[in-house]
Amino acid sequence: MKKIQAENDDIKKLPMSRRRFLLRGVYAAGLSAAGAYLAFAPENFPFSLKDRTGLRSRPRPEEFNLKDFRVLNPNGQASVGIGRNGETGIQLRKALDAIGGIDHYIKRGDRVLIKPNVAFDRSPNLGATTHPDIIEPLISLLIRDCGAQEVRVADNPIESPADCFAKSGVRRAVERAGGRVYLPDANSFKILKTQDAAVIEAWPFFYRPFKDIDKVIGLAPVKDHNLCKASLGIKNWYGLLGGLRNQFHQAIHEIISDLSIMIKPTLTILDGTRVLMENGPTGGDPSNVKKGNVVIAGTDPVAVDTWAYRYALERSGSLPEYLYRSEKKGSGSTDLRGRLKEII
Repeated sequence: MKKIQAENDDIKKLPMSRRRFLLRGVYAAGLSAAGAYLAFAPENFPFSLKDRTGLRSRPRPEEFNLKDFRVLNPNGQASVGIGRNGETGIQLRKALDAIGGIDHYIKRGDRVLIKPNVAFDRSPNLGATTHPDIIEPLISLLIRDCGAQEVRVADNPIESPADCFAKSGVRRAVERAGGRVYLPDANSFKILKTQDAAVIEAWPFFYRPFKDIDKVIGLAPVKDHNLCKASLGIKNWYGLLGGLRNQFHQAIHEIISDLSIMIKPTLTILDGTRVLMENGPTGGDPSNVKKGNVVIAGTDPVAVDTWAYRYALERSGSLPEYLYRSEKKGSGSTDLRGRLKEII
């Protein structure tokens, strides 16, 4: 121990140079200045530590982009197909055959998402929700005829999701046909980025059922709407938004036209076999529902909605404003000339 101490005593300490002393001083001053900046800089300054509201310390939600799910029509085929007569499943097949057949759009091994309108806790005979009579044959077509690997059915209802899927008959129809229902929960949403959207450029979106999906089909009833004239295919995508979406009722036509660029679906299908002619979107009186005897399917959502508004809802005059805005945003065309095929 004494030997080690003696050796240490023999070590000569080198004197600190003036340059080294000054560098240490500058370094210490820099650290002090940086610390002061981080502590006292305003919240909006880079690297500021101030967080008076606590919002900056919250984890930022994960953002994502949706892919384009569209499939081109076969050469020479119509953009909008009209199927009439027979049971709902037969009308559905006719409408799909008119645009080239379901097996052109859905391939073996595809994972397919169907987005119905299940917004309300209503019986299917009230016309406020997608009817189970069209969901079941559609899922059967996808699995049996096309060889889809999986069919998911998802919506984020306004009222209790479990109650809405049960009361509407949608859950039972999906499970009977071999599909799977996805209900929303707090962990089901991510921030969707929609380029060129006016009001939902970045907004919470029901993401979970879209994971690894290959094709997307919108399946909506034809019905009246007291704010925007009609709730059809494009309006149906509203049910995938989370957050405080009710605020968009103040700009209803802008938000619906944003939905037309948010989702680029493989197919849009409208059930016009039972049409809620008035008191939409919630309905409540079976006398408001008219037998329509038609199913509409297409690859142009704007054209599909245009036809349904004119001929299923039987409305004349100008179209709902959101259709013109959707057309301007490049989502489709309101011009139906030469683009229809009807199978009776």
